[in-house]
Formats: sequence, C-alpha cells, structure tokens
Amino acid sequence: MNRKRACGLALAAAILLADQLAKLWVLATAALTNGHVLTLLPFLNLVLVWNPGITFGMLGSASKIILAGIASAVILALVIWLWRSEKWLKSLAIGAITGGAIGNVADRLHYGAVVDFFQAHLGPVFFPYIFNVGDSAICCGVAALMLESLLERAPVAANSGQR
Repeated sequence: MNRKRACGLALAAAILLADQLAKLWVLATAALTNGHVLTLLPFLNLVLVWNPGITFGMLGSASKIILAGIASAVILALVIWLWRSEKWLKSLAIGAITGGAIGNVADRLHYGAVVDFFQAHLGPVFFPYIFNVGDSAICCGVAALMLESLLERAPVAANSGQR
C-alpha cells in the first residue's frame, strides 16, 4: 500500500475515533441534558442536539436505513477515490471526509440520529446549525479538496504552430 493511501486511511480512522469519543463524552455529560448549554470558549458552546436528517436537518423524516445506505454508498465511492489518489492533500482530504461520514453513519445506525453538539457564535450571532467532530472533518476535507483543485496546474498543451 502506498504512503499517501495509508495516511488517508489512518486519518479517516483517527477522525472516526475522535468523533465517536467526543460523542460518548457529550452523551455522558449530564449537564448537557434538557437543552442546557455549556460555554466552552467565548465563541463556542456545547449543546446536545439529535439530528435525524442530513445537513441543517433536511430529510429528517426519511428512514435512517435509507439515509445510512446513501451515506454508505458515498463512503464506498470516497474509499475508491482515495485508493486512486496520487496526491497528498487529496488523500488526506478524502480521508478526513471519509472518517467524518463513517462517524455520522454509525450514529444514525446506533441512535437513529446524528449526535451534534458544537454551537459556534460571534456574540449574539449564531452559526445556523450545530455540528460535531465528523462534520468539522467533512467541511475541512471539502475545503482542502477545493484548495487542491485551485492549486492544481492543468497540463499545458503544446503549441501546434511551433515546430
């Protein structure tokens, strides 16, 4: 197995572990029950929310099996993409997305909903949704893929007029 592939898979496993451990800690923290909010940093709170849907709670009424099935198909596609990746940034980005996605599928299958708990804000202005470690990894991975795409140089075609 090449190093880029192995590092992408290792990052996926590390993110999955961090995501699941953070969720277990949040679920074991009695202070977060019944909508209570814990201030973690001046711009970040902890509050327990169950998300039965996907981003922003969309498709919340869909079956957890259907959503988990769709997410599992996406994870399979990500693993294939990672396996074929030949660039470091792309391999790590895909690994981050994969680890976060697996964590959310595990929640959906185990609890019937995804455990979300980070609430970001700037003073009285709150980020529109509450998220978890896996969601953060997915967003960072997508941002890294976008950056990699912008930095990638397209092959320059030879000028047919020059000989």
